[in-house]
Amino acid sequence: MISEKMAAAFNKQIKDEMYSSNLYLSMVAYFEEIGLKGFANWMRVQVQEETAHAMGLFDYLLSRDGRVIVDAIDKPAYEWSSALDCFEAVYKHEQLVTSLINNLIDVAEQEKDRAAVSFLQWYLKEQVEEEANCSEICAKLRLIGDDKHALLLIDSELATRTFVAPTIA
Repeated sequence: MISEKMAAAFNKQIKDEMYSSNLYLSMVAYFEEIGLKGFANWMRVQVQEETAHAMGLFDYLLSRDGRVIVDAIDKPAYEWSSALDCFEAVYKHEQLVTSLINNLIDVAEQEKDRAAVSFLQWYLKEQVEEEANCSEICAKLRLIGDDKHALLLIDSELATRTFVAPTIA
């Protein structure tokens, strides 16, 4: 059985992951509106990933006889000035999520919940990958500046991304 404090921390993270999903869904709409369907595709995959992350936490909490409490999700942003502005927001958001996972691990360590600490290592590793991916795209977008042809090349590259369901430990 999971402690109430640990269950509350998991419930907060589930809410935060669903916020991430909604934020990326909002970004899908932004990129569709400006005609960058490859960028929109990349964000659609992010929506699926964030939802899968939330469900992994959800299922783990249930498996530990914890009570899942589905909470309201804040409205995400919906306007950005450019693809770079949007991806800088993604990078900043992923850095926030990393800090939230670290906080969740802190609670698990305080509660001496070694099972939760072990489970959460997958999420920590995933965040390293998420930040690296966003940083790389931001760097490319900074490099190309206002070059519309290069932007369309990146759009074509991002159109190839597909969702692969994560195997959450």
